[in-house]
Amino acid sequence: MALLPAATAPLSEPAPEAHARRRTGALLGAAAVVVLAVAPPIATFAHRYEVVETIQFCLLAFALPALVVVGWPLRWLRGRALHGLFDRAVRIADARRRHPSTARSLSFVVIDVALVIAWRTPALMDALERHAWVLAAELVSLTVGGILVWVELVRCPPLEPRLPRPRRAVMAAVSMWAAWTTAYVVGFSQVSWYAAFHHVAGGLGASADQELSTGLLWFGAAAAFLPVIFTDLVAWLRNGEDPDAELRALVRREKWWGPPR
Repeated sequence: MALLPAATAPLSEPAPEAHARRRTGALLGAAAVVVLAVAPPIATFAHRYEVVETIQFCLLAFALPALVVVGWPLRWLRGRALHGLFDRAVRIADARRRHPSTARSLSFVVIDVALVIAWRTPALMDALERHAWVLAAELVSLTVGGILVWVELVRCPPLEPRLPRPRRAVMAAVSMWAAWTTAYVVGFSQVSWYAAFHHVAGGLGASADQELSTGLLWFGAAAAFLPVIFTDLVAWLRNGEDPDAELRALVRREKWWGPPR
């Protein structure tokens, strides 16, 4: 009997072990981001300089949610004790595939954008200066809001993005533009928005601090969302329409008009 060679994975597809290492590295990166954002020196100087507070904000609003979703934490639910939670995630994933909702995806973007804008308002920025516990509220709210958006943008098995790539690119662009608009309004203001930062003579001036903060907020949003936008657009232009979207359209057409004759 002739022995056939074992089938090998395509060269373009990374090995499962490589995927696992990358996702583990992303989760470790998420843990490192949390420590970096809430521990000195960033946590200390964030009370003194707007630019350092913006670094802390970008880590919590953009880097942490993306790394958590890319790290695929749901894989740890496959254990015997947590298998029920994983089964529930599978059911949610099936429901998302059967009933994709653009409105629901956009609602997550609206929630995240509202949180991003809220945490850049003078009231909450001043509260961060006065009360240490407010930082924990910022971390939790920005992480949850960001995860809701990133689950709609990239794969986190068993959860899959419910929208085709062009719409995902639009969602990422809206999130990025909202952060850019917030930075633009603050950065080009003629007066300082935040009374929490006290600048001393001979150090970093209020105007320079505000301008640097604006540039960092622009960069943080671009670094998070531009790769998603370009990846989705290039894949869409290369592969054409999403076959899943076409299948869903056929199912809806048959539901309303009946099977073709």
